[in-house]
Amino acid sequence: MPELLEREELLAQLDLALWKGGHLVFVAGEAGVGKTSLARRFLEEQPDSVGVLWGACDALFTPRALGPFLDVAKITGGTFEELVRNGARPHEVAAALIRELETATPTILVLEDLHWADEATLDVVRLLGRRIGAVPALVLVTYRSDELENDHPLRIVLGELVSSEGVRRLTIERLSPAAVSRLAEPHGVDAEELYRKTAGNPFFVTEALAAQADEIPDTVRDAVLARAARLGPEAKTLLEAAAVVPPQAEFWLLEALVGEAVSRLDECLTSGMLTSEPLGVAFRHELARLAVEESVALNRKVRLHRKALAALADPPSGALDLARLAHHAEAAGDADAVLRFAPVAAAHASSLGAHREAAAQYARALRFGDRLPLNEHAELLERRARACYLTDQYDEGIAALEETLECRRATRDRLSEGDALRRLSEFLWCPGRTVEAERSARDAVALLESLPPGRELAMAYANLAATCGAAARSEEAVAWAGRALDLAERLDDVEIAVHALATIGVNEFAGAGPQKLEQTLERAQEAGLDEQVGRTFVLLAGAAVSERRHAVALRHLKAGIDYCSDQGLELFRLYLLAFRARLELDQGRWAEAAESAATVLRIPRTSTTPRIHALVVLGLVRARRGDPGQWTALEEAWTLAEPTGELHRLGPVAGARAEAASLEGDRDAVAAATEGALPLALERKWGLLVGELAEWRRRAGLEEAIPPGVAEPYALQLAGDWARAAELWTEIGCPYEAALALADADEEEPLRQALEELQRLGARPAAEIVTRRLRERGATGIARGPRPETQSHPAGLTRRELEVLDLIGEGMTNAEIAARLVISEKTVGHHVSSILGKLGVRSRYDAAKLAAQDRELVPPR
Repeated sequence: MPELLEREELLAQLDLALWKGGHLVFVAGEAGVGKTSLARRFLEEQPDSVGVLWGACDALFTPRALGPFLDVAKITGGTFEELVRNGARPHEVAAALIRELETATPTILVLEDLHWADEATLDVVRLLGRRIGAVPALVLVTYRSDELENDHPLRIVLGELVSSEGVRRLTIERLSPAAVSRLAEPHGVDAEELYRKTAGNPFFVTEALAAQADEIPDTVRDAVLARAARLGPEAKTLLEAAAVVPPQAEFWLLEALVGEAVSRLDECLTSGMLTSEPLGVAFRHELARLAVEESVALNRKVRLHRKALAALADPPSGALDLARLAHHAEAAGDADAVLRFAPVAAAHASSLGAHREAAAQYARALRFGDRLPLNEHAELLERRARACYLTDQYDEGIAALEETLECRRATRDRLSEGDALRRLSEFLWCPGRTVEAERSARDAVALLESLPPGRELAMAYANLAATCGAAARSEEAVAWAGRALDLAERLDDVEIAVHALATIGVNEFAGAGPQKLEQTLERAQEAGLDEQVGRTFVLLAGAAVSERRHAVALRHLKAGIDYCSDQGLELFRLYLLAFRARLELDQGRWAEAAESAATVLRIPRTSTTPRIHALVVLGLVRARRGDPGQWTALEEAWTLAEPTGELHRLGPVAGARAEAASLEGDRDAVAAATEGALPLALERKWGLLVGELAEWRRRAGLEEAIPPGVAEPYALQLAGDWARAAELWTEIGCPYEAALALADADEEEPLRQALEELQRLGARPAAEIVTRRLRERGATGIARGPRPETQSHPAGLTRRELEVLDLIGEGMTNAEIAARLVISEKTVGHHVSSILGKLGVRSRYDAAKLAAQDRELVPPR
């Protein structure tokens, strides 16, 4: 077994994760740092009783949908293989995979190179990560940390799963000078020079030593090519062919590419350039494949791609690999083949939920789209736009639709032009371009109303209704939705009818309650309309949270989050998480609210609404606790909300800014926060927001007449009936608001009650205000609030240290622990140092292992 240097700690942590069970471990590192070597060594050290499944993502520009799970299916066979090959959706694949992992204990599933993963694969990993704690298995996922841009899809998955139970992250570092020197010693090379040129990258070190050159190569490419140069001519020909057909070269494909030269395969394997795979051969590392591929002359490369295209178009199995065909078609410059295979590959990817890959395949086809008639070109653009809409690529989608409009106008296809305008309106709304969105919505209706009524007009009505509803113009929204519903029923179109009914239900929620939306939800579920189910959950839960109907909100938030998670409706799920954060805030569960908000903020999306709501929650938690950073969150939320002019985005931010300013005693800031939003809330008859803003103005001494239409219990507070207001807030389930109402009293007893509740919640600034009022009235014996409990543990750990230790055991970094517990990273560092000292251990790993093994020493909380 070859030596693997400076990886003992990582192997020990993987062993701990396997021993504990129910873990997903992300292993990160730069290209060539040894992620695969670590995984293989870890597997080699396990007993035969441990089951192993292995899958790898493709290095194709546009990878195969569910690529690594196709590999896993070849190992498992049976039901899982049948399911994956028959085009199952990601939630179905995840459920089947969990069943597969539950059949053998323990099992290790390795998923390699997730930075290349298609969207459907990432959806499966996302779902697996949320449920891994209940699965007796270890899932080991590798990825290149140096290839993740801020908007990389994998980064989004990592951000979302960072707080999930059982999910850990490990990072592999480069080798030290001492380790490089140890490797160099048998070869008689200058160890310092080797380290200087390789910077300790293990793959580069290995290739440089294997090259056996007179001088140490300057780059990885030089090292790889120096090793390849020792091969004979036919072996080099074979190596070049293998380089242009990733992810692996099947034996029959190599024979089609190089003929008799395939007989030199053993030479390539013996040299270490290639390694055997179940169905063929592959390069030992992608860096080596790229180096060889780049060295192939352009004319020869094109010939190889043409041969690969012809061979893959008629494979022995008869099953076409559409993604690979599209890849080789473009590389061969065969426009007809690209237009034949890329759109079909896109449709297949989309059917599996790999919409990002679908968008890329449509973009590939469109690069040759000038060969198509304008109407076919426009159809490709519309399909690409749809895929971009589902993958948060709004700029690209908007550009595609604008080009679609040019095509439709050039062909004078007014029906399709109107439909494209409606689609463009939907695109423009999410990133906050609301004026343009409404203009496009109205233009679509005007154009389509000049034509015979059909599905396109019904959809345009439904879209304009939703746009008006988002602007809090409820009467107008209901009117347009009514038109959509009438036409949809005449057309017998259930999807548009459900969309319209949901819009009507949410705009009538304040007066009529949740019944209409709940009935609409049932109808959408019965019809199997996944997106409409997700949208209705968002409208229903959001309205319930806004109207403080906590029981309704709790029921539909849980069901909605589960449903959207299973169906891969990630944007809708993000909305629901943001609404859950607000509900937790209103119920006084501030730590949970901050954690839910942080989850949303870790997942970058172009759609601004979930981020606005999450920022508001985080800002209010900080303001109410007296923690720093509240204005950073609230100002970002205002920057996102203010240009939209929409009350649904502006209102929550205005209320939060007014509250934060009031807690600081800044009268002018309260006035500035409320002066624009209050008239708009009055105009839109949004009683709860009117009351909230008016109440903060009253507290700041901005005395005014009680505005019309104020919702209870704000109307009671504004009228001076603090006792009844406090009762109503308590009945509703808003303890902070109830305490603030009590704080309006002049009597000592209700003020003491307010103080006790505010101290229980951890609302330090508001508690200090009440304390001052009590002292001004001569009250004595004022409680200072709960002291930290002194608990006796065998290890002497505090409650907070136990929380930190649990998160260390989940593999979290200090930054991740800080985000979870809503404390500073510096504070986490102090806790970690204290934990190590009290437990008498030297490393985080040792602390986690001790906690897992000895629950008498470190008892559960």
